[in-house]
Amino acid sequence: MKNIPKLIVMLTYNDMTVKNAYEIFGRCKDSKALYWGFKEEGLPPDKMKELYAYMKKCGMTTVLEVVAYTEDECLNGAKTAVECGCDILMGTLFFESVNEYCQKHHLKYMPFVGQVKERPSVLFGSAEEMIKQANEYIKHGVFGFDLLGYRHKSCASELIKKFVAQVNAPVCVAGSVNSYARLKEIKDCGAWAFTIGSAFFDKRFGDDIPDQINNVCEYMERRRL
Repeated sequence: MKNIPKLIVMLTYNDMTVKNAYEIFGRCKDSKALYWGFKEEGLPPDKMKELYAYMKKCGMTTVLEVVAYTEDECLNGAKTAVECGCDILMGTLFFESVNEYCQKHHLKYMPFVGQVKERPSVLFGSAEEMIKQANEYIKHGVFGFDLLGYRHKSCASELIKKFVAQVNAPVCVAGSVNSYARLKEIKDCGAWAFTIGSAFFDKRFGDDIPDQINNVCEYMERRRL
């Protein structure tokens, strides 16, 4: 049986943390989602730490996704994740300095693959290039990968399917997961996890956010007839 992909709820909109993230989490903490996170931009550091502490108190696995492309910015993102007590660092371009810092501090590292630009981020490059890149990073001990599959302009579905099949590490499909059709593709390929942020605020899976979270989790758990 294939892995049931985990939902990582991102309290973000257009790749920025929403200002009322603490209140939203409070309303949603009893939903079916067990993985929670947000971006490095949008909240001051003290508010980030406060929210992550609340998530951990509620038994959640915590994620910081960093949309950064220079080595200094990426390393600063890793340091923020450690200071906040996060379990997983997603995003950043891969740098050995970031990887070494994550390993030293027992932080699971899931860097971007491919050519990532702009904010909200956009993905460029071929599946073959990304698979080769990922398999090289695995040799350096990364935990897994942040694949911005649906941010690719030309071959999103095929890219995700190929990448998950040919990379022997956890893959999180992140960004623009905004329909049941895309959930089905993620479910069919057996990705380790996926993120949803903006789509919940756009009410793509229902009305209230806690109900949408449960709708998505129940869909992913549902067995085929």
